[in-house]
Amino acid sequence: MPSAALRRTATVAAAAAVAVVGGVAGAVLYATTDHATTTTVTAAATAAEPVARTSGESSIGAIAASAERSVVEIVVTTTSDGGFFGPQTQQAQGSGFVYDTKGHVITNAHVVDGATAVRVLFADGSTYAAKVVGTDANSDLAVIRIQAPASQLHPLVLGDSAQVKVGDEVVAAGSPFGLATTVTSGIVSALNREITAPDNTPIEGAIQTDAAINHGNSGGPLFDAKGRVIGVNSQIESDSGGNDGVGFAVPSNTVASIASQLIATGTAQHAQLGVTVVTIPAQSAARLGTAAGVAVGTVQAGGAADTSGLKPSTGTRTIDGTAYPTGGDVVVAIDGVPVTTSEQLRGIIDGHRPGDRVTLTVSRGSETRTVSVKLGRRN
Repeated sequence: MPSAALRRTATVAAAAAVAVVGGVAGAVLYATTDHATTTTVTAAATAAEPVARTSGESSIGAIAASAERSVVEIVVTTTSDGGFFGPQTQQAQGSGFVYDTKGHVITNAHVVDGATAVRVLFADGSTYAAKVVGTDANSDLAVIRIQAPASQLHPLVLGDSAQVKVGDEVVAAGSPFGLATTVTSGIVSALNREITAPDNTPIEGAIQTDAAINHGNSGGPLFDAKGRVIGVNSQIESDSGGNDGVGFAVPSNTVASIASQLIATGTAQHAQLGVTVVTIPAQSAARLGTAAGVAVGTVQAGGAADTSGLKPSTGTRTIDGTAYPTGGDVVVAIDGVPVTTSEQLRGIIDGHRPGDRVTLTVSRGSETRTVSVKLGRRN
């Protein structure tokens, strides 16, 4: 366990003055590490071994016992210009977990941002120097790598975050405040939250949980009841900077989509549809005389949606103080999956890579049609 000196006592916001999506007035989103910088990566789910049973439910104790082999503490050293006093070094800590038998470890980008040295500590006391393989500020994920014997590497398995339901039991694991191999339990409180990455871009589809997450938990896994990783713990919503029972994890499907890219090239590309969108709830759709779903407001010239013939709005209509696009396409499904909110649509697109092809089901006037779109790349 690291000394108290390795943990910053000041609470550092993940994004200054960030507005909390669906949050309490005045609350702030905090990065759940004592080192608030940003870098990101995810590892491929091949050759992974389950941390616990993958059929039926595992007890919290069984998940904790298995996770103890795979969840690690990450100690980061950074160097800053100390001005008159010369260069100053600082240490901070976060969490992570073994992803494959090649020694790749997943954590948050903000945990390793600016690192001049990284160490990985296992529960058995083993310590290894780590190299940052790649980071992605857009998803606040990072992959680091250690050279460790095979006997030390027990990969966790990524679950399918698209199958997660509100009310599902979850277990969070990590090293809050440097207290290694800590587990907390709770439920999935909400889905498809939008949180803000350290570079101020939105992270779609975040999983909200009431499992206690604190500073130092950043980069640790959020397990489902079967012991599969369904998210990477990244932020908390808090007035005080402490755990108030509202935490957020980057979904495992986002991790999976970015991982192989970071391991292969050190960078990640994000897919883009090339539209602005507005949610049309059912009650408003009835008054607008259109389908409920996600209305296309504008279409980026020359972008994926434009090339595929998606129709932008031609006007707006205000209902109960909200302006809704009218006269354009309303997306009601992607690849057969119903879409009801703009956050859900962006989350699905973000789970793809540039060049992937998706089929949109759109309502245009009184007709419903399908449109095939080859996704572009977000700059």
